Amino acid sequence: MRIVIGGAAGNIGRRVAEQVLHAGSEAVLLVRNPASLPAAVATHTQARVVTLDLTDQAAVVAACQGAEALFWLVPPPPLTAPDWRQWYQAVAAAGAAAVRMHRIPHVVLVSTLGAGMAPGLGTVSYAGDLEQQLNATGAHVVALRPGYFMENFLTQATRIRTQGVVAYPYAEDHDLPFISVVDIAAVAAHYLLHSQWAGQWTRNLMGPTNLTLPTCAALLSQAWGHPVRYQRQSAADFQQSVAQWGLTPYAQQEMTALFQALGDPHGAYATPRTAEAYTPTRFQEFVSTHLLPLLQSN
Repeated sequence: MRIVIGGAAGNIGRRVAEQVLHAGSEAVLLVRNPASLPAAVATHTQARVVTLDLTDQAAVVAACQGAEALFWLVPPPPLTAPDWRQWYQAVAAAGAAAVRMHRIPHVVLVSTLGAGMAPGLGTVSYAGDLEQQLNATGAHVVALRPGYFMENFLTQATRIRTQGVVAYPYAEDHDLPFISVVDIAAVAAHYLLHSQWAGQWTRNLMGPTNLTLPTCAALLSQAWGHPVRYQRQSAADFQQSVAQWGLTPYAQQEMTALFQALGDPHGAYATPRTAEAYTPTRFQEFVSTHLLPLLQSN
């Protein structure tokens, strides 16, 4: 079985690739930077690495020849991208063109909770374009809609280690559906490898339970053995943070819109839980496996 994996060097894509290859399927790995692929994936006998930009429609169509399933997502836009919605639409259009050209029967998307629920919500809004374009191909499509990535905490490791602080712009009582990318990849790989499904639908992925940021800080303290507190960022502090990320003024506006959308108590993360939204990795497990090694270094 030949499965094409877009964004195969990313946190989700490379894990999907590992599972597809482990299952004995052929994996066509679409990457912008081949050096970012794990060596075990890049050199696997069943892997074929194709270097391209996911917005390059002609290159994507060519790479997808013979595909029996497609894994698709929109990677983060380049820092210099002038229009993030246009970026989302271009990546979606490239995937849709490949599906149509080669009549790829099954497509697994990574979208987001609340995709397309309203305009002006940054990438939450634009994810709706992704779903619509792939659904319009007539293929069998499942759009996975995950919540907030636990792995986002990794970017705060230095602040946690040096200041004992977790900082986000969310209210102290705002609970988020934290999920690990490990679980997202596992669900995606299952649909890709077991294609006895049909139709077009969405599936929310919300981790084991919602957590507030103060609760996360307390769990971090317990696991690390050092005090960690949650500090809510003011609007000015948040703007200063995103400016330090090297984003253009336009990109800073997009990030602000996204964080405001995710922090809305009646917004995307107010989505009710169902049994199928459950994924197993607990926040404590993520901390132990991925965050503690960074906090304990030096």
